[in-house]
Amino acid sequence: MSEADRSRAFLKDVKRLVIKVGTAVVTRGDGRLALGRLGALCEQIKELNSQGYEVILVSSGAVGLGRQRLRYRKLVNSSFADLQKPQVDLDGKACAAVGQNCLMALYDTLFSQLDVTSAQLLVTDSDFRDKEFRKQLDETMKSLLSLRVIPIFNENDAVSTRRAPYEDSSGIFWDNDSLAALLALELKADLLVLLSDVEGLYSGPPSDPRSKLIHTYIKEIHQSEITFGDKSRVGRGGMTAKVKAAVHAADAGIPVIITSGYSPENIIKVLQGEHVGTLFHKDAHLFAPVKEVGAREMAVAARESSRRLQALSSQDRKQILLDIADALEANEKLISVENQADVAAAEQAGLEKSLISRLALKPGKITNLSNSIRVLANMEDPIGRILKRTELADGLVLEKTSSPLGVLLIVFESRPDALVQIASLAIRSGNGLLLKGGKEAKRSNAILHKVITAAIPDTVGGKLIGLVTSRAEIPDLLKLDDVIDLVIPRGSNKLVSQIKESTKIPVLGHADGICHVYVDKSANMEMAKRIVLDAKVDYPAACNAMVIFSPINAYLLILDDFQETLLVHNDLVQTGGFNELVVDLRLQGVTLYGGPKASKVLKIPQVQSFHHEYNSMACTVEIVDDVQAAIDHIHEHGSAHTDCIIAEDHNVAELFLRQVDSAAVFHNASTRFCDGARFGLGAEVGISTSRIHARGPVGVEGLLTTRWILRGSGQVVDGDKGVIYTHKDVAL
Repeated sequence: MSEADRSRAFLKDVKRLVIKVGTAVVTRGDGRLALGRLGALCEQIKELNSQGYEVILVSSGAVGLGRQRLRYRKLVNSSFADLQKPQVDLDGKACAAVGQNCLMALYDTLFSQLDVTSAQLLVTDSDFRDKEFRKQLDETMKSLLSLRVIPIFNENDAVSTRRAPYEDSSGIFWDNDSLAALLALELKADLLVLLSDVEGLYSGPPSDPRSKLIHTYIKEIHQSEITFGDKSRVGRGGMTAKVKAAVHAADAGIPVIITSGYSPENIIKVLQGEHVGTLFHKDAHLFAPVKEVGAREMAVAARESSRRLQALSSQDRKQILLDIADALEANEKLISVENQADVAAAEQAGLEKSLISRLALKPGKITNLSNSIRVLANMEDPIGRILKRTELADGLVLEKTSSPLGVLLIVFESRPDALVQIASLAIRSGNGLLLKGGKEAKRSNAILHKVITAAIPDTVGGKLIGLVTSRAEIPDLLKLDDVIDLVIPRGSNKLVSQIKESTKIPVLGHADGICHVYVDKSANMEMAKRIVLDAKVDYPAACNAMVIFSPINAYLLILDDFQETLLVHNDLVQTGGFNELVVDLRLQGVTLYGGPKASKVLKIPQVQSFHHEYNSMACTVEIVDDVQAAIDHIHEHGSAHTDCIIAEDHNVAELFLRQVDSAAVFHNASTRFCDGARFGLGAEVGISTSRIHARGPVGVEGLLTTRWILRGSGQVVDGDKGVIYTHKDVAL
């Protein structure tokens, strides 16, 4: 699906639309009726009416038609002498009264030929000041539209009390373009179509061959770039009035398309999603193409924005996160459309089911992500916290404070929800951020990035979070050790290893997610089954999936997805508990592979290597002799990610917890608990198996470093002659 198609995906849900036809469309250059164009318009409305659309028409042209007819009558009724005198302009209100009669007679004739009934509704701005009028208007519309009648609105210029300049009038509406926008809002239309004498809004004069049609109007870009020409040759508005009305309606939530009324099928094409005319939409900024910038430029911009973010008050930083949470929920439908396109493309390309599972943003996911961001926002501000205060000497106090790292580069695969988590953590910790997601999530990442950065105030700037769109940019970014402070890769062993080998920038992450659950002979088997199944089946594509079994000689079951390994004590082989566990795993669709011992006992394929990540509904089982054998196995084949023991023997459990050298070690709990949100961190940028800086789920604190702040009163070192050091801890 192209950018243009995605920006107009909402059109498939349109039911009620307001169509405004301008004087320049209704009349020809000589002021006479353009019967061919009006006929084509009525035929399109007839077609839409028969398809079940609720169509409301706003038509200009009465004053022009009335003027043309009255001029003719005046000419017929004037003597030669009268014609020699200075001619006085015809009264506009008289022209409106005569022209409205002509206009409606024409519409009635054309629609009657098409077996469609129309109705006339004349309004003034004063009418809309009356709440009862607005209520009655809504009731009348419901009645007419239920009967498939086409309501035709026009401003009642014959009795209007307003005077030019119309822009300085009541502000309710000042021409038929703004009337159409007002009606679209009042009557809760799904779309407003403004028909013009040109195809839409252009970057310059439409007659200039260098001018380009603007397919989607983005206020932040086009407001200062477009120079409007003269107003309409015959009506009150022109393109300036149309754009003003369109911007007003779009900001209020009514999509608008300005297109040509000269093309006989344009309204039909618009509703079919064809890329005609200029679209005005409240989310237009989300459809803007990302401007390509260089790697260094992007990194430097992120650093500058991060410093502005750090300068904000704690409350202002909190508010940014709350605004992002609201923006994600407000754009959930749009995000879902993009994500579904990614999932469909992945399925068509035949990608693995585990990858597609990570890729999909299932119903409720955006709400959960938004709620997690709110939790994060309401946590204690991590920036500038005093961690330690020491009196070095009298009047000389040293403070150790928390501080942002600077600029983070996160490279992740498949999971678009990771983008949201990482961005929120970066903002909470005051860091600039560069993101590179997998190409399979390109559309999802792009829309999430646009929604998030649009919610960041200009005082900080959307460049706080840069989205890297090409894998080719990664090598250049990895060279920027003077600008980027930390790289966090989230993905395959191959990805992490490649990044570690390609940069001088510190790398935080894990190359493997080989997790074990060891079931000891003292285990409660019902508990063991629950934990093993949860660790493998709850979300097998996660990096904290799975198990080891052990009662003094256990089976090792390796489930992939951060290596899922199940180790089982040998004694359990002699009981029915282990067999029940194996049966339960198979019933859940888990494919079993065995180590040398387990493959013989269970008669299952033997694995070539215990160091394997499945990331799917598969696992490896092996038998071990005791808890020490399980520990040794984990140290030899594990990845120091998350490992668990299921045991009722307290001494065995404590031995396991003390000796297993992993980032997270659990007793009688699923490895799936190794997660930033479940740990109460709000979210995580990943799980680190590093032994330097952060280890385990990395939340806000893992994205902070420290600064030393010294407060003195004029002291100098001078060989330490005049300083008496106390080095006394001061209470915080």
